[in-house]
Amino acid sequence: MLSRLEIHLTLPAQDLNRARKFYAEKLGLTPQSETPAGLVYQMKNSWFLLFSSSGSSNGTFTQGGWATDNIEAEVAELKGRGLEFVDYNLPNFKTVNSIATMGANRSAWFKDSEGNLLGIVQMG
Repeated sequence: MLSRLEIHLTLPAQDLNRARKFYAEKLGLTPQSETPAGLVYQMKNSWFLLFSSSGSSNGTFTQGGWATDNIEAEVAELKGRGLEFVDYNLPNFKTVNSIATMGANRSAWFKDSEGNLLGIVQMG
């Protein structure tokens, strides 16, 4: 049943206006609609919802991400908008120029204004 359906992402925001500003200024995104549930952002064939929440994200794991075929270009464009990426320097996991290589896959991560950890991935 579920394998035939599309899946979407929901992200908490303690301050929806602050989140709206971050997504506009840093990511270049405008909500497609604003509903009682929150801000709906349309992406190609998918969407995500930023919803008002009194809870907060701990930002210790990736909550969602975008797939690209040119991660360097995406990272450069977002850095040009003032976005700061999370760097890792662990024994078996390290970012170089904000990008980690894991086998044939490459990824980069950033936190939004609400502490949600989001990523960009280029699958090998």
